[in-house]
Amino acid sequence: VQLQASGGGSVQAGDSLTLSCAGTGRTFNTYAMSWFRQAPGKEREFVGSINWNGRKTFYTPSVNGRFTISRDNVKKMVYLQMNSLKLEDTAVYYCGAGGNISITVPGFWGYWGQGTLVTVSS
Repeated sequence: VQLQASGGGSVQAGDSLTLSCAGTGRTFNTYAMSWFRQAPGKEREFVGSINWNGRKTFYTPSVNGRFTISRDNVKKMVYLQMNSLKLEDTAVYYCGAGGNISITVPGFWGYWGQGTLVTVSS
């Protein structure tokens, strides 16, 4: 499976932004999907994940209630809706595939797209 993330940009604190991840391959619809992020000088960290049919999601506590992951298996797309953005949400965001929704370690997700940069300013 190949992934391509898009939708990043520069926003102000409190704004909303939606990231998209386009997938290819026949197995896309069978994979759990995830979003991770990496801030400058920091390790890649888990943001959230969604199971193969979209019925289960899992978020890191710092984004729970502000971010929502969804997917459209017909379009082979995964989305990350980000509301009430904070300065600390600034990072390059990556979509991943192939892991389990409860796994927060990036090494257990087998497929990655290129990142998309989100910059939140005051």
